[in-house]
Order: sequence, then C-alpha cells, then structure tokens
Amino acid sequence: MILRGSLREATKAPPTVYKTVGGQRFFDDLVDRFYDAVEGDPLLRPMYPRDLRRSRERLAGFLAQYWGGPPRYSEERGHPRLRMRHMPFAIGPAERDAWMAHMAASLDVATLADGTGRPLPAEVRAAMFDHFDNAATHLINQTGA
Repeated sequence: MILRGSLREATKAPPTVYKTVGGQRFFDDLVDRFYDAVEGDPLLRPMYPRDLRRSRERLAGFLAQYWGGPPRYSEERGHPRLRMRHMPFAIGPAERDAWMAHMAASLDVATLADGTGRPLPAEVRAAMFDHFDNAATHLINQTGA
C-alpha cells in the first residue's frame, strides 16, 4: 500500500505555470499592464490597431495556452505562427527592446491571481522572462542601418 501511494505521488504531473499563477486572470492582468504601457510608447503604439481590446484578448489567450491553460487561442486562431503574424511589422532591435522593457516591467509587478498579493515565484518569473526574451528576439525582421 505504501509503495502504491509513493508511485502515485511520483507519477503526478507537476502543476502547470497556468495553475501556479492563478489561471486566466493572471494573464489578463499581465497583458493589461503591458498594453497600458504600450499605449504611451511612441515606437510601439503605431504597430497596433487603434482599439487594443482584441490585441489584449489575443495575447492573454495565447500566453495562457502556452503556459498550460485551455487551448482557446488555437481553437479561435489556429496555430500561433508568431513569426508569420508579425512579419507585416518592421521589428528591429529597438522595437524588440521596447517590447521587452514593457513586458519585463509588467512581470516585475505581477502577483499571483489568488487574491493574496504574493509575487510570482522566482523560477516562474525567470522562465517567463526567458521565454519573452527569446520570442522577442526571434521576431526581429529588420537589421540596423
């Protein structure tokens, strides 16, 4: 009996980042902070539509799915195809750095969406930062002059 319990415990999947951070609300809050900053950014703002509601919904849905949440983004939009979806926009190192600055600042003040106000676990924040850093770099499609 003890062995069975131990095996059961050993084969339990660890919680996803989505569950750890408190689900969809965390990603909605993160993306809202990010887009609030983008709205005032003279470099990034022209790349986005006038009304940012759909942009907010799409990014929050994508991130929630990526980090272990329900596949709503793919059900609505299909495969993410991030590079293809961003090709119409001139993204160079300056745009990448501005995007990362806003996302890093949003992560820095992010708290778990469980009502406690506790900050993100350091390992979750680091994993998310690394993902954003790599993805933003991958989307560069313009080189410096």
